Amino acid sequence: MTESFWQDRPVFVTGATGLLGSWLVKRLLTAGADVICLVRDWVPQSEMVRSRDIERVRVVRGDVRDRDCLERALGEYEISIVFHLAAQTIVGIANRNPISTFETNIQGTWNLLEACRRSPEVKSIIVASSDKAYGDQEVLPYSEATPLQGQHPYEVSKSCADLIAQAYGVTYELPVAITRCGNFYGGGDLNWNRIVPGTIRSVLRGERPIIRSDGQFVRDYFYVDDGAAAYMLLAEKLIANPDLRRLGFNFSNEIQITVLDLVNRILALMNSSLHPEIRNEASNEIRHQYLSAERARKMLAWAPLFTLDQGLSRTVAWYQDFLQRVPGQMSCDNRPSTS
Repeated sequence: MTESFWQDRPVFVTGATGLLGSWLVKRLLTAGADVICLVRDWVPQSEMVRSRDIERVRVVRGDVRDRDCLERALGEYEISIVFHLAAQTIVGIANRNPISTFETNIQGTWNLLEACRRSPEVKSIIVASSDKAYGDQEVLPYSEATPLQGQHPYEVSKSCADLIAQAYGVTYELPVAITRCGNFYGGGDLNWNRIVPGTIRSVLRGERPIIRSDGQFVRDYFYVDDGAAAYMLLAEKLIANPDLRRLGFNFSNEIQITVLDLVNRILALMNSSLHPEIRNEASNEIRHQYLSAERARKMLAWAPLFTLDQGLSRTVAWYQDFLQRVPGQMSCDNRPSTS
């Protein structure tokens, strides 16, 4: 990544207060970018607010479902690069509330892309898809040639948003590229039902971590700061190389690990003798997913910056600091339910 490339460049980030958004904003600010963030909900405990990075950006209060708001922001701030991260990302919530998930993840994506199409200053658009867009597949690992065939609400929302982004790239030659990453983890994830933060909080409380599934689900776990760096690299390469337009890119450490193995790795890093409680209650979730990042390695000269253990160690340190500072979080009430 070339820091001079980002100096004073107007960059628009949707979903900026989310897990990936907070770390992306941090990297953009370090690189000298002029960052404009779309913020729907005020989340005081988000990493962007907690670190006071929000005081160093310009904030547009709005929702990705409001195309007029998006078009106004892109035009008035003369945006050059767009990172579209805003989404409803929790599988369980998507199963219970499919309409709101579809509205945010699908309608929000076409609104953002249509606003970009009407904004001639926009030169690079990165749309965050997911490995879940591939749905359940028999052939592993997933490559970018794997069909997008989500079946359940969250997967379908990502498959649709991904295809819409490709359509805008092909039909309108919009400078858009798509990222498909595994399960992000890292400091700042306050969704305690997720495996990494839920496990760490349980251990710090002296409780057994809970695994909702049978523990044998295989997932791709990707450190959030690695994701932020990969997104910036792709945005920069997209401007230099129009052949990358409308392509999808998998980003992954390319290792297979079960939920149980991940929990045990966290327990070992935290020197804990606790044993997880396996409830075997999960439903409507894909059992086996992991990605090939060969295209990113070859076309972008990309490589991860952190190993799994390095990412987990940094994540544990973040939560140790956070939970000591936030009143009530170290109590033993409301045990998390991890997947």
